Amino acid sequence: MEHYTKTLTPTERAKAAANAAAPGLAGRRKLNHQQRRARVAWVLVAPALLLLAAVAGWPLLRTLFYSLTDAALDAPHEYNFVGLANYLELTDSGAYGVLADPLWWQAVGNTLWFTGVSVSLELVLGMLLALLMNQTFRGQGLVRTAILVPWAIPTIVTAKMWGWMFHDQFGVVNDLLLRAGLIDQPLAWIASPSLSMWAVVMADVWKTTPFMALMLLAALQLIPKDLYEAARVDGANAWQRFWRITLPLIMPALIVALIFRVMDALRVFDLIYVLTSNSEATISISGYARDQMVSYQEMGFGSAASVLVFMMVAGIAACFLYVGRFNDKENKA
Repeated sequence: MEHYTKTLTPTERAKAAANAAAPGLAGRRKLNHQQRRARVAWVLVAPALLLLAAVAGWPLLRTLFYSLTDAALDAPHEYNFVGLANYLELTDSGAYGVLADPLWWQAVGNTLWFTGVSVSLELVLGMLLALLMNQTFRGQGLVRTAILVPWAIPTIVTAKMWGWMFHDQFGVVNDLLLRAGLIDQPLAWIASPSLSMWAVVMADVWKTTPFMALMLLAALQLIPKDLYEAARVDGANAWQRFWRITLPLIMPALIVALIFRVMDALRVFDLIYVLTSNSEATISISGYARDQMVSYQEMGFGSAASVLVFMMVAGIAACFLYVGRFNDKENKA
């Protein structure tokens, strides 16, 4: 059998070469377009980054600097460099530093327990309130306004108000529990080490649950109604619609809300300080740093505690961001 080879004209060869090079050119154009978009994005966020560096970066660097010294609050310019001694130093009499202080680790435990319990309760209650506010009913605007009122009240006012409500003599909390028959005598909510942290959690949940509900409500309102109608046609019940449609679609907003709340809860200070006077049973890591720096005038020691607080909050926030990006990659895949 004879084989015939078709001879291409110069014009046909040029067209074939152009078609072969087209995918590579398209890829390079796409890459250049993405690079231009990235450069424009950096230019747009540069002013905010510079402002953030001036407002937050400089104080952080000064705190890190003082954490390496033995400076006192009443004489911050008189100091000696002590290296990492404020964090942990082994001496003849034993370990010295923030990491060797049992009160610091108690503050860490209190803060993590408070964060886990309060944020978990706020997530559940906030989800329920968001689902309620997302429904259409008469008086919807009034309900939304009433739910958001606790979030608008300053934390100091909230702490004083709940302090009066938890009072063991005339507090309304004990009165309600006595009337319901749940207790037989008034409880010292603020003074009792076993109850004081629960009092702080209840006050914090009451105040910040509306924030969680507001964030989740914004995400719920972006879900197309057609998805729910199609799910009802397919026979999906309310729980299946929530688990298969609502929860996956609001997950990005939920992660953002959790990041904000976890970071805020890890830095809690004013609520505990006003409500329980920063007792050892409820002391937080921020309260510990404040006591070392202000009450004991140990600026270097307090700065070391503040740096550890920052590292702890930043580390947990980074973990949340990593989980959020991992979920985004899975959803895109």
